[in-house]
Amino acid sequence: MKVLTLILTSVLTLSVFAEYRVYQYHIKSRNIYSFDQKSYIVTSNLDPVSYLAYHGGEGSLKIDLLRTWVCYGQTSGRNYCNPPIESKGDGASP
Repeated sequence: MKVLTLILTSVLTLSVFAEYRVYQYHIKSRNIYSFDQKSYIVTSNLDPVSYLAYHGGEGSLKIDLLRTWVCYGQTSGRNYCNPPIESKGDGASP
């Protein structure tokens, strides 16, 4: 019984420390025959290499990484967390 309690406590404790990285990209189609030639901003949890491979490769998209941040907590069925506030200037308080 003590072993079962220890295992359950360990599993529940590990889930508290969940985190995932969010990436924000500037995307533009490289296909000259595409109906959508506008560029747009995409937020995803796929890293740049995986995002490009999943969406057709270098021949179909041009992606530029704008920024990335980490979200903490459970990740299932939730929207991405907001990016941290970026400080302006040399780091001195306003």
